[in-house]
Amino acid sequence: MSMEGSIALVTGGSRGIGRAVCLELARRGAAVAVNYAGSSQAAEETAAQCRRLGVEAEVFQADVASPAACEELIAAVKARFGRVDILVNNAGITRDSLLLTAVEEDVSQVLDTNLKGAYFCTKAAAKLMVRQRYGRIVCLSSVVGLRGNPGQTAYAASKAGVLGLVKAAAKELAGRDITINAVAPGFIETDMTAVLPEKARDTMLGAIPKGRPGFPEDVARAVAFFVEKEAGYITGQVLCVDGGMAV
Repeated sequence: MSMEGSIALVTGGSRGIGRAVCLELARRGAAVAVNYAGSSQAAEETAAQCRRLGVEAEVFQADVASPAACEELIAAVKARFGRVDILVNNAGITRDSLLLTAVEEDVSQVLDTNLKGAYFCTKAAAKLMVRQRYGRIVCLSSVVGLRGNPGQTAYAASKAGVLGLVKAAAKELAGRDITINAVAPGFIETDMTAVLPEKARDTMLGAIPKGRPGFPEDVARAVAFFVEKEAGYITGQVLCVDGGMAV
């Protein structure tokens, strides 16, 4: 299926799952706006890889933890490309700790980036999409948002909150041919999981019926499914890409 002519914005698109999503959408013909917070070099490399696939790609700096920055990001992408057809809320951080030792600043940072970032990027993009009478939005949740995980209370809360956002927004936006869905990755091989202690890694692998971690490309293909024009009758759904972890 082709996304030729579509304009896609991917937050946190500089590496890992975000980069894989950018490349998958580019491979299907979408022009890609690569958002990054701090790593301009990595974002430029993602954009360069997209261009080698034959599409337009440009980088946009914004820290989605700021609602004002979310508004400015959507406005900047519209100014450059003329519209926003696809939004992928991928930007996320972890500040892991046990509930009893959690620090308020860390909790706020996680919620501001993972939940409020998705909320306010969705709000800003939806304003455009309502006028366009078309849009596809995907939010990256997590198996942790469905099942919980010791030591990740703030992260789990943020990713569970994303699911509530998706389900409520789906009901508000469906009449304008705007869909919003969630993809919930499990244990995916990325920079974020590479730093896990070996014991934690082995525990997580033991909980995967498939017996191995996933790869960013697995998640990217699920995102691409939701943002195709042909997926227009699917909204408010959660697709787990986790090798069976959440079963």
